[in-house]
Amino acid sequence: MKPTASLFAALWLAAAGGPGVADGSPAAATAAGTQSPVVGVPGVTNEALAHQYYMLQCQGCHRPDGTGTSASAPPMAGMVARFLAVPGGREYLGRVPGVATAVLSDAQLAELLNWTLFRFDAANVPADFNPYTAAEIGVLRRRPLRTEAAAVRAALVTELDQRPPAR
Repeated sequence: MKPTASLFAALWLAAAGGPGVADGSPAAATAAGTQSPVVGVPGVTNEALAHQYYMLQCQGCHRPDGTGTSASAPPMAGMVARFLAVPGGREYLGRVPGVATAVLSDAQLAELLNWTLFRFDAANVPADFNPYTAAEIGVLRRRPLRTEAAAVRAALVTELDQRPPAR
């Protein structure tokens, strides 16, 4: 079996004493990293581990602060949870290429998505939010968005721009 970049990154984090490696706690993540932990996130059993998943799977493009890059990765900060307010938005988040093709289990990916929503856009998470589940992610990632991802996002953003942010 050929080692993957994610495996090497995980081993590096463990060797370097990365966030939450010592005891898996949010306090360990805060001590080792630059971001504040998100405490009590619905659908997340281990916030420090979800943060590690973000670092290994998402941060390279979306940046540590979720601001993204204009050339390749849209911002999540102040934006990602807004997709939950429009028809098709919840599904879109589970089908974007970086999510649907991540080398995480469905359960790990559900925790990562739930953590990401609250970490980068808690103000726009609907009051009646139902956390993503492993079963839901399993269904969504079987139909990943590919070349059409940008067009789907653009249509959703157009609809979002016509609505006030959820509170």
